[in-house]
Formats: sequence, C-alpha cells, structure tokens
Amino acid sequence: MARKKKPINTTSYPDHVIEKVARCLLPDILTYFESEEGQKEFEEWKRTYQRTLRKETEENANKA
Repeated sequence: MARKKKPINTTSYPDHVIEKVARCLLPDILTYFESEEGQKEFEEWKRTYQRTLRKETEENANKA
C-alpha cells in the first residue's frame, strides 16, 4: 500500500497553526472559484499557462 507523502514544513510556524489558517481560508477559496468571476479568472489563467508551456516547448525544440 502506498503511503501518503507528508509535506515538509520549513517555516518557523508549527504545522497545527498552518492547518488552522488553511481551514479558515479554504471555504472562501472554494466559494470564489465556484463563482462566475472565479471561473472566468481560472479559464484565463489556464489559457495563459498553456501559452507559456507552448512557448517553452518551442524554445526547447529550437535549442535541440
């Protein structure tokens, strides 16, 4: 059975503090990305990301 890899906390904050902050922020983040505005922003980000990937792929192909 595969074990879940635990992220390494390299900050000065204890894990329980980070988890509490994350639990407070997660509902608002989910609400935003489920909203129409959040969906539009996410789609825009995906288009930008795909353009970046294509550009990097083309640059790497030109170097080879």
